[in-house]
Amino acid sequence: MDKRERLERTIAGEPTDRAPVALWRHYPGDDVRAADLAQSIAEDQTTFDWDIAGVMPGSTYQVIDYGIHEHWQGTATGEREITRHSVTRSLDWTELRSLDPMRGAHGRQIECIRLLGTMLADTPLLLTVYSPLAQAEMLAGRDLLVRHLRTQSDRLKSGLNVLTENLQRFIESLRKLPLAGICYVIQHADFDVLAEDEYAAVGLPYDRQVLTALPGRWWLNTIRAEGLAPMLRLLSSLPAQAMQWRDRDGEPDIALGKSFCMGAVCGGLSSIGDLYQGTPTSVRDAARESLQHVNQRRLILSTGSPMLLATPRSNIRALRAVVEPASV
Repeated sequence: MDKRERLERTIAGEPTDRAPVALWRHYPGDDVRAADLAQSIAEDQTTFDWDIAGVMPGSTYQVIDYGIHEHWQGTATGEREITRHSVTRSLDWTELRSLDPMRGAHGRQIECIRLLGTMLADTPLLLTVYSPLAQAEMLAGRDLLVRHLRTQSDRLKSGLNVLTENLQRFIESLRKLPLAGICYVIQHADFDVLAEDEYAAVGLPYDRQVLTALPGRWWLNTIRAEGLAPMLRLLSSLPAQAMQWRDRDGEPDIALGKSFCMGAVCGGLSSIGDLYQGTPTSVRDAARESLQHVNQRRLILSTGSPMLLATPRSNIRALRAVVEPASV
């Protein structure tokens, strides 16, 4: 069974030869050059033979051309830290300009995917993109974003309209590239961040607008809900083939979360508690436990968030090995 058939059968809840498995991570330093990022992703894919090759550019790539200042300061996840935001007052949302999807940081990702299409012709490619509201937080910071959401929502929505249009033009430029889909990151559908009605008013409409307009040929679109209390009931109304969240660190657990979703769920392990802090034995135990919780159906075995850069290779190898028929 090839990777696409295995994944499509998993999404449909049908039997497979084994559970699909995939991990992805950031590549700080390499992610500033398309060829270096593609080479790093391809090398990891050659080593571990994941069912999905996750393409994770620098976390700020969709907004870096708005003039924010950022760099990698040694964070464990490889994400870049923003040292200066470009939105400092509510009026700034109304002054955001459109970005050319073929130039700058967006253009580098197009080149990276083009290279990976040649390097990894038999592996589904999934590009990480951030929702308009997640991009808005990068531009303003969370505290100011939430303040504007509650006090200047019309101005914020003006900016979100521009960010949504940018994202849709970028997706349009990806249509002819060898992608299986996107991993769409939603950060604010989290009860620890916003009330459900706040996200439903200022986040959900833009997410729906983006996800309903994805190319029909993309068959593996995944939503990654960040935070420890995701609004899965609400998010399950969005069109996607898989849902990912930190099921081992927060709520709901993998079995309950699966009941909300029509397609597959992606997770079953914690990037910190299992992959980073665990041992090969505990990783295997956690993986088998999660597979049993979902009756070995509709689960893409992974972590609920990108793995840490210093994750022991022995633990990664243990996760990859556990899905082989002789190991489960």
